[in-house]
Order: sequence, then C-alpha cells, then structure tokens
Amino acid sequence: MPTGYGCGMSEDQPAAFPVTTAFELPGMVVETDLGVAFGLVVRSMGVAKSFTAGFSAMRQGEVKQYTQLLEDSRRHAIDRMVENARLLGANAVVAMRFDSSEMGQQLTEIVAYGTAVVARPAGT
Repeated sequence: MPTGYGCGMSEDQPAAFPVTTAFELPGMVVETDLGVAFGLVVRSMGVAKSFTAGFSAMRQGEVKQYTQLLEDSRRHAIDRMVENARLLGANAVVAMRFDSSEMGQQLTEIVAYGTAVVARPAGT
C-alpha cells in the first residue's frame, strides 16, 4: 500500500491521509503513536453470484467474482480503518496490514489494521 491513500477520495483529489505498510513515513517524523486503528468488513457474495462463481471454480484459473468481492472488501476495510484513525486524532497510519477469515460458508471477514499516528514533515 503506497503512502498517500486518499480515504474515499476520487483519484482527481490529492491524497490527504498517508497509509503505509512500512514502519515509517518517508520525509515525515512520527510525533505521537495513538494505538491501533482498524476497519472491519463482513461480506457475503450472495446466492446468485455464488452460484455463477461455483461454475467458474470448477475449471482452473481465476474466479473473477471472488477476486472483485475481495478487492472491494479490502478497499472498504481501509476506508473504515482511516475513519477510525481520524477519530483517534491521527493524520496517518503506519504498519498497515490485512487479515481475513471465513465465517460460515458464505461470509468472509476482512480487517485492515495499523498504527494510528500523528506525523509532521521532517525539518519543521
């Protein structure tokens, strides 16, 4: 995940909330560690999509319905993590990670988590 993730922003808007998998932000100094921020999403594919995805899974290769569901779920989890970090008073997240698990046969849980921090540009 590159720094500069723009929570809920279109690609035309500048990224205002850095999120990185690294432990530091290039060109910035972490002033305060505010603890863990997380975003959780539980998704179901739904019966109709699961049915068509089941046919795709019978042959080798990518099951695009599941890929799209997981991509959307990860983005949603990141959005929620950034929202949680902002509520904590953070202006960035470092050490961001994902975790996922299945809940029953039709539900998938995706969590994005990281350390909410207050950071400032280096040299100021």
